[in-house]
Amino acid sequence: MARRAAVCVGAGSQPGSAGHRPASSPSVRPSVPLSPPSCEPTRSGSWGLYKGRETSASSKESLGAGGVLPPSCLHVIQLPHAGSRGQASPCEMAAGGCLLLLLLPSLVTASHSPPGCKIRITSKGLDLVKQEGLRFVEQELQNITVSDLHGSEGQFQYNISQVKVTDLQLAFSDLNFQPQQHLVFNISNASISLRFRRQLLYWFFYDIGSINASADGVHIYTVLQLAKDEAGRLKISNMTCNASIARMHAGFSGTLRKVYEFLSTFIVTGMRFLLSQQICPSLEHASLVLLNSLLDTVPVRNYVDEHIGIDYSLLRDPSITTDTLELDFKGMFFPRVREDQELENHAVEPVIKETERMVYVAFSEYFFDSAMHSYFQAGVLTIELQGEKVPKDLEVLLRATFFGTIFMLSPSVDAPLRLVLQVSAPPRCTIKPSGTSVSVSAFLNISLVPPDRPAVQLSSMAMETKLSAKVFLQGKALRVQLDLRRFRIYSKQSALESLALFSLQAPLKTLLQLTIMPIINERTKKGVQIPLPEGMDFTREVVTNHAGFLTVGADLHFSKGLREVIEKYRPVPTAAAYSSSQPAEPSLDPSSL
Repeated sequence: MARRAAVCVGAGSQPGSAGHRPASSPSVRPSVPLSPPSCEPTRSGSWGLYKGRETSASSKESLGAGGVLPPSCLHVIQLPHAGSRGQASPCEMAAGGCLLLLLLPSLVTASHSPPGCKIRITSKGLDLVKQEGLRFVEQELQNITVSDLHGSEGQFQYNISQVKVTDLQLAFSDLNFQPQQHLVFNISNASISLRFRRQLLYWFFYDIGSINASADGVHIYTVLQLAKDEAGRLKISNMTCNASIARMHAGFSGTLRKVYEFLSTFIVTGMRFLLSQQICPSLEHASLVLLNSLLDTVPVRNYVDEHIGIDYSLLRDPSITTDTLELDFKGMFFPRVREDQELENHAVEPVIKETERMVYVAFSEYFFDSAMHSYFQAGVLTIELQGEKVPKDLEVLLRATFFGTIFMLSPSVDAPLRLVLQVSAPPRCTIKPSGTSVSVSAFLNISLVPPDRPAVQLSSMAMETKLSAKVFLQGKALRVQLDLRRFRIYSKQSALESLALFSLQAPLKTLLQLTIMPIINERTKKGVQIPLPEGMDFTREVVTNHAGFLTVGADLHFSKGLREVIEKYRPVPTAAAYSSSQPAEPSLDPSSL
């Protein structure tokens, strides 16, 4: 006889079962498998409204496909009476588990949107960045401004001013990835040569001149944290720095050289302290201000042409491993007439596994689909040819074949011909390891346009074409070259006309290849820019197709130095800031010491 029960998957054993015997009772292995706990309500009515279901003892239930809640869990999602007390029953815990399983897929989907474009920078690419970055650091450290140093020791008084860095030797440097969001830049055993002006007063001896000094054993350790800002742009969000100088010595010249060498401890110690305190602020300004101004040159949301734009905003913070840095970009085109339009991404997420080249850029089918969808929404996937713009070969072909009879039936048989080719639905891109193709459905309307009279439509044909797409990179522009591969034309009006059009398929395909395809390729000639900073370009590009996405592997080179680009976008300092940053001219009056 069937019993009223509700099976609760994942519930724990109830008290009193073999798994919850008192400590004093010996553990006994059951001779038969333990059955799951029952969800039957108690006689006292501690549960709220409940309706059991007739099931056999051998019936089994599990979470259905697509996240459908099984009836067993539906039975236990009930509210207890207000008078119920004590801990939650196993069925209540099972209900919570079922709900968690249902909500988990939606939570994962909401927190991880697949990118339309992904960029991976490898350790080889980081090495190139290190070389250019090292030159930039040298230039920044050479511009260190050290405040004047003055003091006295007994009868000895000194004033040090106009400190300038004359030479840098950064022999050992390294730039590494540090999971999860950091870059580590380390300089060790470097040396800095200085030259500064001295004013010394010892008893009644007053001396003015210059001193050459050098700081050795300079160690600089910086950690840069990368993150996306509110606009979706990559930024250096934080920086930690630690700088130290192992030793410093100064060389004096002049008649009082021996006296200076004896008393140089005060000068060298103070100068060593001041110099070490200026290294990190200088690098912090270079990173958080100057390098971030370089990152501002990366396109985030800009217009491609007069019809569409592209959104390259970051979806999440960069992902950094010990060997790579990966950036997930939205990679979505939008029509300029509807800039707030969002196209949902259901394409395969690009997966980059290669590490041989400096940089890899991956594009999913969504990237290309959103471009064609945006052009379709903008209403520009229409080509109209009329009068002299219609190729003569095509006009002769149409008048001499099946359409000749239709032309003769029209009173305006000698009127100019008009062809309107209009895409009927957004084209779709398909990327396979064998190649990339674009499927297009369109209408071809043929009309006669007599002067000062309404147009006379002769025929409306449906076209289905498949274009092969060659994707390549030139500079920082991604370009697409299309070629007509398959072509089918049929009538929307009658089967008889479709049969008559069969003989036109080959000639029309040839003429479309010669007339329409050059117009389309001319529109795609400009391409779209890849999100890289200004002054950085690709070389030795290789395009590889995968299932649902393609990757472009390339090396990098700097067409412009970091300093050149930064100076181009450096904010102009205010007059007050400029005057305060200049070191004060030292006084030549001994009484001021």
